[in-house]
Amino acid sequence: MGLSFPMKTFIFLLFLFLASSSLPFCSARTSRKLSSLVKETPLVLGYHNGTLLTGNLSLSIVWYGHFSSAQRSILLDFFHSLNTHKTTPKPSVSSWWKTIESYQTQLPKKTHRSPQNDNPTLHIQIQKQTLDSSYSLGKLLTRVQISKLAESEAAAAASRRTSKMVVVVFTSDDVAVEDFCTSGCAHHGSVGSGPLARAYLWVGNPASQCPGQCAWPFHRPIYGPQDPPLVAPNGDVGADGMVIGLASALAAAVTNPFRTGFFQGPASAPLEAASACPGTYGSGAYPGYPGEVLVDPTTGGSYNAHGVKGRKYLLPAVWDPLTSACSTLV
Repeated sequence: MGLSFPMKTFIFLLFLFLASSSLPFCSARTSRKLSSLVKETPLVLGYHNGTLLTGNLSLSIVWYGHFSSAQRSILLDFFHSLNTHKTTPKPSVSSWWKTIESYQTQLPKKTHRSPQNDNPTLHIQIQKQTLDSSYSLGKLLTRVQISKLAESEAAAAASRRTSKMVVVVFTSDDVAVEDFCTSGCAHHGSVGSGPLARAYLWVGNPASQCPGQCAWPFHRPIYGPQDPPLVAPNGDVGADGMVIGLASALAAAVTNPFRTGFFQGPASAPLEAASACPGTYGSGAYPGYPGEVLVDPTTGGSYNAHGVKGRKYLLPAVWDPLTSACSTLV
């Protein structure tokens, strides 16, 4: 004869009580079983035997569309902040950049290793800026057109005998770019081949197109927890959101410029220095929560890095090759 419903309930509750009791024997066995079931795959960005960018890097910047002088200043000051400045408070943008420089120390000695790799530096210099406020290619651009803009700038750099050039294309908030918002807020690539190969990157202003995707955490996300957004540290949701995309794309362009550097997964859709650590800006971050960050007591702006001229920025976590883990500044 089967057990009655009350008896079944009693036995089930008794089982739960015994399983959750504080007896050492039961607790130890339970924790061991749970730990054996939950094993995260190690995050490792492997090296694929290609060239990395190092040394003095010259930037050629294309401002496509309309950017205010204040917006340009926010982005330009970020570039200037990458170089070491002894007077900049910690945590600093240059401290974040040091992690990117450390990728050089992981190169095999018998391949692309040189004495400079043991004490690597990546010094950023802005060589040229082009203002295209007339929207020469229109307000709807394909990825091919973005690469053509970069190729034109790279050709000009070649004529000036500039060897280490990175082209940066910024598009304003009224310019729609293919796959913008749907598959990314920025991307990087390369043009040319051989000694004339040049890395480039593109970043769009998401203020009016997809702030919930590409300006988070300064805007409520499209999905997930609808907690109040953080305050943009420089007072411009679009430009401060661009800094996040710019930092991510620049880190990838340096550590994986020609799709043969450091990454995990397929080369066509890789996890790279910053994209391997999505949505993480401070300690304790989890999906939908950026982590513990600093707050400016005067403006209420959230940040995790100091820059030049008193600037403050929120920068994405990056994978640290020395610890094989995502690293944040705070």
